Amino acid sequence: MWVLSPFRFVTVPAMALVFSICAHAQSVPGTEPRPGTLVGTVIDVNGDSVPNATVALEAPKGGDRRTLVTRENGFFQFNDVKRGTPYQINIRAKGFADWTSSAITLDPGQFKIVAGIQLRIETDRTTVDVHYDPMHVATEQFKAEEKQRIFGIIPNFYVSFESDPAPLTTKMKFKLALKVSVDPVTAAGVFLVASAKQAGNSPNFGQGWGAFGERAGVTAVDGFSDIMIGGAILPSLLHQDPRYFYQGTGTTSSRVRHAMFSPFVAKGDNGKWQPNYSSLGGDLASSALADLYYPTSNRGAGLVFGNFAMQTAERIGASLAQEFLFGKLLEEVVT
Repeated sequence: MWVLSPFRFVTVPAMALVFSICAHAQSVPGTEPRPGTLVGTVIDVNGDSVPNATVALEAPKGGDRRTLVTRENGFFQFNDVKRGTPYQINIRAKGFADWTSSAITLDPGQFKIVAGIQLRIETDRTTVDVHYDPMHVATEQFKAEEKQRIFGIIPNFYVSFESDPAPLTTKMKFKLALKVSVDPVTAAGVFLVASAKQAGNSPNFGQGWGAFGERAGVTAVDGFSDIMIGGAILPSLLHQDPRYFYQGTGTTSSRVRHAMFSPFVAKGDNGKWQPNYSSLGGDLASSALADLYYPTSNRGAGLVFGNFAMQTAERIGASLAQEFLFGKLLEEVVT
């Protein structure tokens, strides 16, 4: 036998009556739907409440924006929230990363608890500012070049292995020239060249220790004037780079051309290739100065241009040696 429960008998008609009243209230013209309410509690990942957090309720399309600060228990509440409008909640708190909710849209009179609000500790933000400082780059490259020696002995300071080197300053050009001039290996080279000239009786100073001293003197002055004029003075005045730029890659013919043309083509301080007035001018000026202190029998325009041609040929030979013999050894050390 089926018995109707008294509770069901009373409750069902009552619920039907409530729904009927609500539906009637919503259908009556001029009746404003009730606004909703949004509440929530701000906690961290450990479950502890976060007080004094700034909570912003924003409606991007509607322009409605409100803020409040959480209580000691992290609780917040927004009343009179419009129905049918998508809102977002943005939360900021000191020491925590910002938190943003997804879009929230309330029904008329809805009371909604915003769940899942957990603030994470803000990670450290490290900003690295990289600034290109040509002076710093040039200094570092210069320091590396000052240490370059063939077989760890012979100075090879005037070679750059950088694909795009920073230009040398005037101070660096003079420092490099002086460093080569006073290097002990340079002094040993002067002694060897003077000995060879003594054996060949050139220039015509005669024989004996006095003649050897004169030959050593003119050899040292020749080298000093050439390197200071062609490696420091003219490069500074003409804004040219006195270094040899090692190519190292490409076909053999292209590397040969690069080496042979280096006495005639230089890289300017502006990074562009141009006629090597510094090198050619240094060789010519050094040869012309030698005409002042060489013996009378070794003077004259023919000898000046002959020495100039010989010095230029020596530069070509040195560049070829750099490109195919010494450069590879130094490149491995540098890189």
